[in-house]
Amino acid sequence: MEGLDTLTRSLAQRTPEQLAALLGRHAEPLARRPAATELRGLAAALWSYETLHHLVLHLDQPRLLMLATTARISQERAGRDAPAPAAPAPGADYQSLMAHRLSFPQLATAPVPPEDVHAALGATSPGPERAAAETALRALYDDGLAAPTEDGAIVVPPRTPQLLAAHDLGPLSAQAPQPALADLDEATARCGITAFTATALDDESRAAAATLAATVERLLGSLATQPAALRKSGGLAIREIKRLAKAAGAGEPYTRLLLDLVLAADLIALTRTPSGITALPTSAYDDWLTRPPGERLAPVLTAWSALWAVPTHTPFGETPTALVRGQDRYAPALRYALLAALAEVPPGAGAPLPPLPADREQRDGEQRSQLSALLRVASWHRPLALIDQPMTEDRAAHTLHEAAFLGLVAHGTLTPLGRALLADPRALDEPLRDLLPPLLDQAHFQADLTAVVPGRPAAGLAALLGSSADRESEGHAVTWRFTPTSVRRALDTGRTAATLLDDLTAASATGALPQPLSYLIQDTARAHGRMRVLPAASCIRSDDEALVRELAAHRALRSLELRAVAPTVLVSGRPPAATLEALRAAGYAPTLESDTGITAVERLPEHRTTASASAPDPGASLALAHRLLGSSPERRETASPTGL
Repeated sequence: MEGLDTLTRSLAQRTPEQLAALLGRHAEPLARRPAATELRGLAAALWSYETLHHLVLHLDQPRLLMLATTARISQERAGRDAPAPAAPAPGADYQSLMAHRLSFPQLATAPVPPEDVHAALGATSPGPERAAAETALRALYDDGLAAPTEDGAIVVPPRTPQLLAAHDLGPLSAQAPQPALADLDEATARCGITAFTATALDDESRAAAATLAATVERLLGSLATQPAALRKSGGLAIREIKRLAKAAGAGEPYTRLLLDLVLAADLIALTRTPSGITALPTSAYDDWLTRPPGERLAPVLTAWSALWAVPTHTPFGETPTALVRGQDRYAPALRYALLAALAEVPPGAGAPLPPLPADREQRDGEQRSQLSALLRVASWHRPLALIDQPMTEDRAAHTLHEAAFLGLVAHGTLTPLGRALLADPRALDEPLRDLLPPLLDQAHFQADLTAVVPGRPAAGLAALLGSSADRESEGHAVTWRFTPTSVRRALDTGRTAATLLDDLTAASATGALPQPLSYLIQDTARAHGRMRVLPAASCIRSDDEALVRELAAHRALRSLELRAVAPTVLVSGRPPAATLEALRAAGYAPTLESDTGITAVERLPEHRTTASASAPDPGASLALAHRLLGSSPERRETASPTGL
């Protein structure tokens, strides 16, 4: 109780902006609990076991060691000050035993002077270790994982020892271990890889990002055309993954990765239909198509940084799938640790990507030592995500390959895009805008009935060419080919030869179209529509021709837009249910006939609706901070928290 009071007072001394920043950093674990309505409720949520279990995964070695050491000293001091209650009598029930095990000395904490913690860490003298310990303490205060008392002592959550006691964190290390660059240089030379400059890395990142943008666009376009059906047991079937992989032009593991990313980015959603649950694009996809290429990638890469899964990694004995809820809470911290470790490697000094577990027999001793060395560096940044975790090497290898596919890693180091993601996953618009060129809205039409776009086409140009030509190639330039079938497809959408020629001429970089293309469109248009298929949602038939003429002329039935196609047959564009309702409202007594000609028995329909998820409000954290502090946006507090 005393610890929560101290944390509550510390939170109350923050400005709304500082409290909103804390809420934003801890948005994911706090969202799993009821929303706080007062500061003490927020303090209780921050120090709950579930929230702490999530937050400690994202602490580096100095912060984690500072927290664990303070918790140990605090618990020891509380145990000395308050002796344990008497042990349960022999034969006590389970509840009594657990009550004693979780009694006051095991859960209570006492304030600890910072000097005692520094002494336990061997950081009493000025130097790098002392500076690292003080920096770590300030970071714990910022994140609400510790709170300062009025006399400067430290209070930590009472459940911390249960989380950290079993982990060997080693001695305090002020800085992350440096990669063995000399060894990496030698390994790189043996692999025949030359040194890469920063410019070369930038070029490779740009090429990977452009390919990724095109791949995501094709994947979403395929889902928009044909939604993917999920299995009853959850996740996509292998045949659906193969279909989408072929449409996207990517391997199956990376298709699973992209499916999980676009789902996390709200570009697709899982919707219940009469035939089952399907995955199809959301309304955000339409807005996504209008954005420049860089802004399209931003939500996808941001989703990767926080995804609770390594989608390309399938444990032995499990079936690869996609679009299932991730359960790997360690995955985001593992990604950050690996990227932070690679950030220390300069261009040209990194080692190639480690082979995946499927190619384990190709992984020699040198490659295993390189991966182990990288993991040792990464374990400083996020110890709990790597120490004593199962399949760490396999999951790390898959994570590195995912990062390379996304354009974040190349040749054993971070690309400029990877460094931007590491700095702030929520601020990628500007780096991506500079990385990828703008979309093109004009094409070069050739006499061989092809159209070439020397870059990424804008959504309007891609839609025009996609509706009237077949895409032939991808890469730095995109090529479409016009055929009689593709032109007929455009005419089927309602275009005429004249409007299609006008639209293509407006999209031509030269302002004119080649003569063979004009002839192809005109010849196809002349043969188009020589036979017609009549659309009809419902049909009315009667052997009484006079009754049919009466229905066609009835004023009350004008909404049905009845048309006579034979003396005894009327067709309507309205569905059968609406047609039956209108006829009965006009005083007639029709019956419903099935498609086999048998009178159908009508039953009352059952209606269903789906709940729409509201998009998160970017200003929600600040608004909540104002409510918790009892302030208004116009009258903001300016005091800073104690000890910060």
